[in-house]
Amino acid sequence: MVEQCTDKNCYKHGVISVRGARVSGVVVSGKAKNTVIVERSITKFLSKYKRRAKGSSRIPAHNPLCINAKVGDVVDLGETRKISRTKAWTVLGISQK
Repeated sequence: MVEQCTDKNCYKHGVISVRGARVSGVVVSGKAKNTVIVERSITKFLSKYKRRAKGSSRIPAHNPLCINAKVGDVVDLGETRKISRTKAWTVLGISQK
């Protein structure tokens, strides 16, 4: 763990507030700086065919230094204001390593 979090976009130690939706998913990529790609599975009911369809969505999320999620971790995400061009979510915590 990091001694002191100096990230201004950290929801605990910075100025970003978490509002809106909360979702969870699995980290599938962590190559970018302070960013992880989280994949979550979605099951949608198609009423025309009376069947369920599986799908997935990949969400770029801010990964604060104090949390530091790695590939394979199950994380909780919270919706925030836009942090960059693609990021509007932040990692709230790690559910499973």
